[in-house]
Amino acid sequence: QGDQSNRVSIHPGHQFTQVAGSSSTAELLACPAAMASPCVGKKLVHLDLKGAPPRIAYLAQLFPLFSQLGADGLLMEYEDMFPYEGRLEVLRATNAYSPDEIKQILDLAKSNGLEVIPLVQTFGHMEFVLKHQQFSSLREVSCTPNAINPHKEQSLELLQCLTDQVMALHPEAQCLHIGADEVHLLGSGEESQEWLKVQGNNLDKLFVSHVKKVAERVLSAHPHLTLIIWDDMLRGMSQDLLKDSGIADVIQPMIWDYNPTLDVERTVLLIEKYQQSGLSKLWLASSFKGSTEVNQSLTCIGNHLANHTQWLKVVTALPKDTTELQGIAITGWQRYDHFSVLCELLPVGLPSLAACLQTLQHGEFNEEAQRTFQQALGVVNVEADTFVREDFGSFPGSEVARLINHINAYLKSTVDGFLEGNRYAIGWFSPYHRKKRIVHPIMLQQFEPEAKGLLLKWELVAQNLQAAMDLLYYPDTVEEWLDEHVNPALDPLRGFLQDLQEATEQLS
Repeated sequence: QGDQSNRVSIHPGHQFTQVAGSSSTAELLACPAAMASPCVGKKLVHLDLKGAPPRIAYLAQLFPLFSQLGADGLLMEYEDMFPYEGRLEVLRATNAYSPDEIKQILDLAKSNGLEVIPLVQTFGHMEFVLKHQQFSSLREVSCTPNAINPHKEQSLELLQCLTDQVMALHPEAQCLHIGADEVHLLGSGEESQEWLKVQGNNLDKLFVSHVKKVAERVLSAHPHLTLIIWDDMLRGMSQDLLKDSGIADVIQPMIWDYNPTLDVERTVLLIEKYQQSGLSKLWLASSFKGSTEVNQSLTCIGNHLANHTQWLKVVTALPKDTTELQGIAITGWQRYDHFSVLCELLPVGLPSLAACLQTLQHGEFNEEAQRTFQQALGVVNVEADTFVREDFGSFPGSEVARLINHINAYLKSTVDGFLEGNRYAIGWFSPYHRKKRIVHPIMLQQFEPEAKGLLLKWELVAQNLQAAMDLLYYPDTVEEWLDEHVNPALDPLRGFLQDLQEATEQLS
């Protein structure tokens, strides 16, 4: 769900900026008296495994925490971390979970009272499949791997193979999420263009036709399943089209909105439209991280508390006798899509998840919710209004969260402060001096020790972070995070010292 027009509109910064029309975090924390919590159904923690997939040992630490905080289940978006077999084996990431590890995940979830709902994309966001040459002929548009061609029988066969393999390793699953969000360029393929020329055909009918075909195939093989889809492609459809399409017979929509200023009235009207179209059983989706900026690395709890407060207002406004809310997925996006950079890592977002789960549990982030938050995470302070935390307690992954916060707060500013603010470095080892390898041996002593000390300090911090991350993540995640957030800041200093060394050698 990488379309930022539908995402949180706050730009990241070190301090949470109040959004016009939303409650301040102080107001969210102000009500000490517990109120009856609106029933949102099952509370699912979304794990987006297409980026920074956790090691099994880390999941074993997280699941008891999720349960303690009030979660009822997991929405597992495996993507390329699933151990596909046969002709689908090419889809596996280097560190994809093995079938035995999938069983371990399910056993861990079950022992902590967490239902597992797998998610398999079946229309848009098919990049992890369609990027491969052997499946590229099934693209809706040949130059991009986002969407699958809805007209080819081979497309349906591939999707059935994907869902069958996932369900084979999830024999106790009662629900399956089949994605279908953000089908970019739908209708732009040659076959779609021809189909759309037929009188009465349109993009909405093309979408529901494909989803129905996929759903009917899945249900034919697994009739006990409840199928869920993201709702964004349905929002603009007329009530009559939705009702006449028969899509309500095979799927339940999950309405997603991650904005802290979610429009309550408009969302209630949308839900009423769905209900009047026969889509009576509905799911919601909020966000605890991964919805602020594509390259965000720190999480502000206040943004996400506000989003959940708005969702609770929606639930309260719905008529109790006709609303059949099945649950809410608290999403934690790790990438906006298969090809984008990592956003906040899970340890950084855990305080936000804790606050959001407790808000849903109690109907507000009241004193009781805050006590559970503090006890579960081992923290003293909530720190809801800031991106940079100071209290990291003792929750699983807290050392990674602490070091990431430290790096984001100080690394670039201290390196830039030296390279752009040290008058001796600026005056006696300028870009021209570096190019010609010229340095005054006496003035060298005025800045070389500081440069070396600064590099040594930050490389030690990076080594500590790498060691801490290695316990939670696979090597490719560690490499990616360091290359995105540490090396770009340190490389200018490394280059400066390399040039200085060569200039010094020329002196001798």
